Amino acid sequence: MSHFIHLNVVEPTTEIIGGPDLYIDRGSTINLTCVVLYSPEPPAYIFWNHNDAIISYDSPRGGVSVVTEKGETTTSFLLIQQARPSDSGTYQCNPSNAQSKSVVVHVLNGEYPAAMQRGGQAFAPTSPTHCIVLAACLFITLS
Repeated sequence: MSHFIHLNVVEPTTEIIGGPDLYIDRGSTINLTCVVLYSPEPPAYIFWNHNDAIISYDSPRGGVSVVTEKGETTTSFLLIQQARPSDSGTYQCNPSNAQSKSVVVHVLNGEYPAAMQRGGQAFAPTSPTHCIVLAACLFITLS
């Protein structure tokens, strides 16, 4: 006698949209979006790190906030207003129930590195999705 069972094992994954490198103009808003997929339950928490230090949302720097939407897919948005060169570095999203993921942020002084030139014109990567998400987050924050 036998009984067949189909077992599907799913491991949660973490992604940061737009990585592995993001180029941001000085003075603009940094919007990092971390997505946790295939999780049997939403993570209990998501910590954000900058250069291996946990980000404090009430630091004297100000202008730093996080919005996390838990559900079948959990999304955490790290918003840093008035980007400055000291905000450059490695940012890491650390969910409680999945592997961490990192992205390198480069805050530019209005100049684009040679790797971002196209036919003699500077190329500034933008994403309509990020603009919509940022607008939604700012609306939620200001409401």
